[in-house]
Amino acid sequence: MEYIAVLAPSVVVGLIFWFAMKSIFNADKSERRAEARAQAEADSRNSKMAGGDTPAE
Repeated sequence: MEYIAVLAPSVVVGLIFWFAMKSIFNADKSERRAEARAQAEADSRNSKMAGGDTPAE
C-alpha cells in the first residue's frame, strides 16, 4: 500500500499532462483543418474571379 501512496501523485500529474497535451494537439489539428479549408475557399474564389484561367508560361 505504501507504493501506491508514493506513486499516485506522479501518475496523476502524468495523466493531467497527457490530457492537456492531447487537447492542445487536437485543437491544433482542428485549427490547421479550418485554415486549409479557408485557404481552399479563397483560392477557388480567386480563380473564379480571374476567369478560371491560369496564365500560360
